[in-house]
Amino acid sequence: MYRGRNNGQRPRFGSLRGRFKSIDVSRFVNKAVVQTPIQEEPIKHAFADFLISDQLKTNIADKGYLKPTPIQDRIIPLILERRDIVGIANTGTGKTGAFLIPLINKAFFNRSERTLIVTPTRELAVQIEEELREFAKGMAMYCVLCIGGMDTFGQSSRLQKPHNFVVGTPGRIKDLEKQGKLRLHLYNNIVLDEVDRMLDIGFMQDVKFIISRLSENRQSLFFSATIPPQAAEVMKAFLKNPAVVSVKSQETASGIEQEIIKVAGRNKIDILHDLLVKDEFGKVLVFGRTKWGMEKLYKELLRRGFKAAAIHGNKNQNQRLRAIKQFQSNEIQVLLATDIASRGLDIEDVTHVINYDQPASYDDYIHRIGRTGRAGKKGIALTFVD
Repeated sequence: MYRGRNNGQRPRFGSLRGRFKSIDVSRFVNKAVVQTPIQEEPIKHAFADFLISDQLKTNIADKGYLKPTPIQDRIIPLILERRDIVGIANTGTGKTGAFLIPLINKAFFNRSERTLIVTPTRELAVQIEEELREFAKGMAMYCVLCIGGMDTFGQSSRLQKPHNFVVGTPGRIKDLEKQGKLRLHLYNNIVLDEVDRMLDIGFMQDVKFIISRLSENRQSLFFSATIPPQAAEVMKAFLKNPAVVSVKSQETASGIEQEIIKVAGRNKIDILHDLLVKDEFGKVLVFGRTKWGMEKLYKELLRRGFKAAAIHGNKNQNQRLRAIKQFQSNEIQVLLATDIASRGLDIEDVTHVINYDQPASYDDYIHRIGRTGRAGKKGIALTFVD
């Protein structure tokens, strides 16, 4: 059995500890309850009611979607009416489908329609591109993925071919525009997704650059969980007379049970081990502060016989995508991640989120634990505290 203090101690972390004292750990405790969200409105439409192509309706049914989520119910008709949109919603609300369905429909009936979708992370861009392919099956749609960590030449070549969609991250989109490979003024539908996260991780100038290159004649869709002052500034420059749709009823989903685990004077890896061997810990996402720390923990879990993978900034894009696919398909039990993965990942049936290291802010906490308790299911979030 691994005893831990020589090999398992946490060097380098002491100087960071003070950053986390401002978060009241009592906010990490909350019992899951079944309750009606505040101001919830009844679903008014079935997917069959929307004025979209029959093939798209078939694809929606093939994905197992029985009825629209609240944000889909309210936003899809507005996008079909060509309104600019501000969508404010908790994670896991079906937001991606809310903008993909009407935009795919527009392109199906008018092949001159071109859509640019901008996301804060590579992982989210990949997931949107995959969902787009499922919704657009059999509709002859072509999408170009433009993200960092992958070959620029290949992306540039694909942009020269006829396409209706580009999904990418701000830095790569800006680079391709400056190289003359991506002409932003040609895109007449623009989606900025998870804008608050883009601003959090330093993409403000890139976002402003992208907006400055867009055509005035466009439909613009803006999605964010929160609207901080910088996001409001982006909204003002980006949108024209937008319809505002909010289905955000509370900070955390009511179906997430949140608890703390006191670790002072105990070996954190042994505590994690004892949790992971329990039957109910079937699909577990573990968050930590540093690339170094998560890589070390990943190797130790492998040594102890757990099926695990890690994603962080020192992993290349193919390694990160492979780890996510293994987690999605239940080939591994544990996915370890830094906050690069705390937003945007839409993975079904995550039973537990474990904050091995406390998050830097309560907002980061909300987005970490939002990986469980999705689509109305119960989830459990555990946070290690000293």
